Amino acid sequence: MQHPNEKIILEFFQAFQKGNAKAMNACYHKNVVFYDPVFGHIKGDRVRAMWYMLLEKSGGELNISFSEIQANDYNGSARWTASYYYGPSRRRVVNEVVGTFYIQNGKILQHTNHFDLWNWSRQALGFKGFLMGWTKSMKLEIQQESSKMLSRYIHKMRSLEEDDI
Repeated sequence: MQHPNEKIILEFFQAFQKGNAKAMNACYHKNVVFYDPVFGHIKGDRVRAMWYMLLEKSGGELNISFSEIQANDYNGSARWTASYYYGPSRRRVVNEVVGTFYIQNGKILQHTNHFDLWNWSRQALGFKGFLMGWTKSMKLEIQQESSKMLSRYIHKMRSLEEDDI
């Protein structure tokens, strides 16, 4: 029998496969905390906006597979792979990830993605990522650029909402 917390992780990844950010975000607690090597630590609405942004930028060319979902009363994990094209040069990225989750009252409160940033940066950034992707300074540069990109996306979405009023 499937643990209820396995079910919420499964629902999250099934929605991810379908490119459905709204359904993904429905799995999150309103105060969700997220971490991965590219975005660093983000919280709440920035986490939810990140998924909308990433799915929109993928242009429907994001492939997600997942396996090994397990959970208990508080924690869960899953292995997953994302295949997509990154940036203006459309570099092919295949990112192998282990996601860990802290779940409270049937919602994901903390979501951490573990992956090799150097491997990701070699694929996403090419030679620069190969040379520098393992350094702390490059990690910081990647996180700062991701944060700026997310802030621009959120600003754009708010501007569009205001135009609709």
